[in-house]
Amino acid sequence: MSFLEQLLGHYTEFAAVRDFLELGGEVLVAIAVLLLIMWALIIERMFYLFGAHRKQVQIALAIWEAREERKSWHAHRIRERLISMVSQGLEKNLNILATCVALCPLLGLLGTVWGMIEVFEVMALSGSGNARAMASGVSKATIPTMAGMVAALSGLAISAFLQSRAKRERLLLGEHMTMDH
Repeated sequence: MSFLEQLLGHYTEFAAVRDFLELGGEVLVAIAVLLLIMWALIIERMFYLFGAHRKQVQIALAIWEAREERKSWHAHRIRERLISMVSQGLEKNLNILATCVALCPLLGLLGTVWGMIEVFEVMALSGSGNARAMASGVSKATIPTMAGMVAALSGLAISAFLQSRAKRERLLLGEHMTMDH
């Protein structure tokens, strides 16, 4: 396959995406941007969870294990602070991620309203006899709804996994920081 054929092959893929975005209207672009932000947050959280978080846990456990006394009120506060610091790192951006997941279907519904307004405008200007012009508005009404739902579903399970994993990691760290000595 020549370079030109490869380039044109990629162009047709981009053209398909461009055509889909045009078919869904302006709201679909907003959904696409939100989807990119959401997945950037998911990827960042996964890297943190399986990379930097482990180092933070090791540091917190080392600080705790270095303490000679662990039963006093002061030691208990230090333990809570260490757990809280590790948890803050885990929970960072999870609320933003949950908001992105919740916004996707709402933007889809906005696209529905926007498309239906276009259908009503066509009906007001040309009557209900222009089916081709009405079809454009109907596609702008249905495609963003579908895209918003698909975008939300793509992040919902992973968002729930990350939130439950953060809770579990906090509990595990608390169990590893024993109060004996």
